[in-house]
Amino acid sequence: MKALRNYLDKIKPNFEEGGKLAMFRSVFEGFETFLFVPNTTSKSGVHIHDSIDSKRTMTVVIIALLPALLFGMYNVGYQHNLAVGINPGFWMTFIFGFLAVLPKIIVSYVVGLGIEFTVAQYKKEEIQEGFLVSGMLIPMIVPVDTPLWMIAVATAFAVIFAKEVFGGTGYNIFNVALVTRAFLFFAYPAAMSGDQVFVRTSDTFGIGAADGVVDGFTGATPLGQIAVAGKELIGNFHVTDVTGKVISTMDYFVGLIPGSIGETSVIAILIGAAILLFTGIASWKTMGSVFVGGAVVAAIFNMIGTTVVMTVSPADHLFLGGFAFGAVFMATDPVTSARTETGKYIYGFLVGAMAIIIRALNPGYPEGMMLAILLMNVFAPLIDYYVVEANVTRRLKRAIK
Repeated sequence: MKALRNYLDKIKPNFEEGGKLAMFRSVFEGFETFLFVPNTTSKSGVHIHDSIDSKRTMTVVIIALLPALLFGMYNVGYQHNLAVGINPGFWMTFIFGFLAVLPKIIVSYVVGLGIEFTVAQYKKEEIQEGFLVSGMLIPMIVPVDTPLWMIAVATAFAVIFAKEVFGGTGYNIFNVALVTRAFLFFAYPAAMSGDQVFVRTSDTFGIGAADGVVDGFTGATPLGQIAVAGKELIGNFHVTDVTGKVISTMDYFVGLIPGSIGETSVIAILIGAAILLFTGIASWKTMGSVFVGGAVVAAIFNMIGTTVVMTVSPADHLFLGGFAFGAVFMATDPVTSARTETGKYIYGFLVGAMAIIIRALNPGYPEGMMLAILLMNVFAPLIDYYVVEANVTRRLKRAIK
């Protein structure tokens, strides 16, 4: 690392004002501060200095995402194998998924970071590092067969209109990755739903070639199957995998089921949650409240039970779809969520509650988590405002006494 540091110091003058590569100063600073913690410190005043900055924070989040990402890659290959009726082994299964997911990650980063680099150069500012996480989240929350050009268009839209127009990282009111997903859902609904988009049946990479798919194939997600189930199936409905085998609650928890790339395995997501909580990056108050809110509302709907989705148990609701992923990695976004300690409880509870309400009452959109978080992004500042006002009022009353 010392040799790399020396090399960067050697070429740095070329990127400073007056250097022959000065026009790429922001790009150089972005890479330099990503590799090394800046050694510049304040010259006056009282400040606390440590090695944690936004880039280090983003790096921890990416590490926390890796278990879900790696499992998602394997699950892509696993669902493919089930659909075509083959079993090429663990590594070939993983490689298939890896090759299917990698292009989406590349497209997400190239488009998103390309826009951020361009904006930083134009404004002559440092490159903002918020997209380090968003660029990883975007390919994890889309179906595996989402066309790359759609991801590129949606990513560009989200970075420009949900982030840069607000001033960049730290100023956006909406989660950038979720805006990308929302744009895809409303602009290209056919590519975001149905039986085919969540399971790749074609062998694009020549790994485990097979003829066609097994009889009775359905690649619909569990939530998709539940949403279209008729009332006559209440009490006698079972979610099935791509081969028609009944899927259990434990299957939901493990995650070998159809779904968006990084959202299926609750185990992998909880590993990421442990990393975020241990490092203090995410708030346990927000994260825990999302699960509590979802469980409470699901239990209330269980009492009503007029549709199949209302009869789904609270545990299944928390394990299915993007609920756990959203609770751990999206709702806890420090920029777009509530910031007051009491507000975090309220914000998280309402996110979980709203997600289940949308699932139960809107059969046209069985997921719910994306819209719930985006909706609460709007109300997060209002929640914080009233929490602060309540604190001020309480202290004034105490002072008067």
